[in-house]
Amino acid sequence: MAYNTMTQQTHILLVEDDRRLIQLIRDYLEKQDFQVTTAERGDIAVTLITQTQPDLVILDLMLPGKDGLSVCREVRHRYPGPILILTAREEDSDQVAGLELGADDYVKKPVEPRVLLARIRALLRRLSQPHPEAQKEATLVFDKLVICPESRKVTFEDQEVDLTSSEFDLIHLLAEAAGTIVDRDSLFRSLRGIEYDGLDRSVDVSISRLRKKLGDSSTKPFKIKTVWGQGYLFVPDAWY
Repeated sequence: MAYNTMTQQTHILLVEDDRRLIQLIRDYLEKQDFQVTTAERGDIAVTLITQTQPDLVILDLMLPGKDGLSVCREVRHRYPGPILILTAREEDSDQVAGLELGADDYVKKPVEPRVLLARIRALLRRLSQPHPEAQKEATLVFDKLVICPESRKVTFEDQEVDLTSSEFDLIHLLAEAAGTIVDRDSLFRSLRGIEYDGLDRSVDVSISRLRKKLGDSSTKPFKIKTVWGQGYLFVPDAWY
C-alpha cells in the first residue's frame, strides 16, 4: 500500500493491485490536481474507505484479501460517495453485480486515462459546490415522496431513503420531468457524460434499485414505468 500526502482539493482512493497500472493512473490524476491515495488489498481498502471518506473510490474487482464486489458490499452503507469500478472482465454479469451492490459506474481495462478522467469528472460534478441558483432549486413533492435538491435527500412516507449519489441524481432527473418519458440517451449524458451505446445496463440496474427502495413493483412497476423502446416515465400521482 502506498500513500500520497499532497493536499489537493479532491481526494481519490485507488484500490488496485497492478503496480504498473497504479503508477499510470496516479501520475495522470495527480497531473490533473487530484490527491491520490492507493491501496493494493481489498481488506485494507474497506478500512481506508470508511475511515478517510474520500471524494471518490476507484475500485478494481480482482484484489487480494477481499474482492472488489465484497468491498463494495461492505462499505456502501457507510460511504455515500461515488464508487467507480475497474474491470478486466467482459461479462455483463460482473458489471451488473457491481452496480447492484451500489457502484456508480465502471470502466473496462485496459484503462484509457482520458476516458477514466471523463468518468471521474462526471461522477464528481454532483459533489462540486452548487451554483447559487442551484441552491434555490425547489423541493419536489409528490404526495408521500419528497425530493430535496439542496440537501440531496429523499423521504418517502416520512422516512429518509438511503440512496447513493447516482441514485439521487437519477430520481431527481426523472422527477423533474414527471409525466414525460425520459430516454436512456438523455439519462446517460446527464449521469455518466457519455452517449448510450445500446448495450450498457447501468441505468436499468439503477432504476431497479430505485424501485426496490421506493416500494415500486419489480414486475409491474407503476411509479417509475419502463416505456419499451423509449425510456422511463416518472408517474407523478403514484406516490400515495
